[in-house]
Amino acid sequence: MKNFIYIFSALLITSCMPNKKNSNEINIYSQRHYNVDEIQYKNFEKLTGIKVNVTKANADELIQRMKNEGDNSPADLFITVDVGKLWQGGDMGLFQKFDNESVFENIDSQLLDNNSYWVPVTYRSRVIVYSNERVKKEELSTYEDLSNEKWKGRLLVRSSSNAYNQALMSSLVENLGSENTSRWSEGVVANFARDPKGSDRDQVKAIAAGQGDIAIVNSYYIGLLLSSLKEEEIKAGKAVSVFFPNQGENQRGAHINISGLALTKNAPNRDNAIQLIKYLTSIQAQETYVKNSFEYSVNPDVSPDEIVQSWGEFKKDPVDLNSLGTNRNEAIRIFDKTGWK
Repeated sequence: MKNFIYIFSALLITSCMPNKKNSNEINIYSQRHYNVDEIQYKNFEKLTGIKVNVTKANADELIQRMKNEGDNSPADLFITVDVGKLWQGGDMGLFQKFDNESVFENIDSQLLDNNSYWVPVTYRSRVIVYSNERVKKEELSTYEDLSNEKWKGRLLVRSSSNAYNQALMSSLVENLGSENTSRWSEGVVANFARDPKGSDRDQVKAIAAGQGDIAIVNSYYIGLLLSSLKEEEIKAGKAVSVFFPNQGENQRGAHINISGLALTKNAPNRDNAIQLIKYLTSIQAQETYVKNSFEYSVNPDVSPDEIVQSWGEFKKDPVDLNSLGTNRNEAIRIFDKTGWK
């Protein structure tokens, strides 16, 4: 059945090949740095004959570049790992709205942009991981509880300049208000096991090394550690378990963020870009994502990887994802005010 779907998808994409007025390429400005993306683009090139050109840099650099290039920008698509940056680019007038609803057909409606400026391709949750030796699952509950004094000297997390932390703080501002979020951040800072530093992987490794007991990380990093070819990383992944916060009956659910893309305002290869978007949200491409990057699929017909499935299902915070952009400045202000380095 799957083979039939893949063949059908291929025929559908081929039947929509661009006319001769379009060049046979797509230009992508991408913040993503994962090997799975190269696999996706090569598969798309084989399927359609359309060449995918990728320029990589951090999101702020790419946004500034598009702004400077203006109408002459060669970029067709902007891809980033944080919805806040997608909101920012849309707010700056760098993107065009998707006027063809067929782009959204393979995507869970809860993950869509209410303003139609961006499309998600994967999502992840910012979870709590905890030491299997020193923490019991029953001790964990919510993000709010991370400010509890019982975690003093035990909490690990990366710096406030990280977009994932900024998105989490933005979600708290949306759900709790600025005043309550500021108090929460003060409590969290007081509980740090060390000054924030390193990547999400480094927080897990620090737990394994006994430098802290719990950490805030993106869910897919645990899958990457457990599937690593490095013994040190596998050992770190096995030293912790995953906990999804705020799962109680009257609680909002765990925070999520997306990797997503936007169609630039003057995309010179618009038709080709639309084809790529439809491919990346297809069953075939979504299965490639979940098996290689351990992210969650935006296509409801695609299940997570077996490692991710072992953590169980979880309730997602239904907050408008654009609030992770609109609240970003306030989140940064709170980081600075509360001394989260």
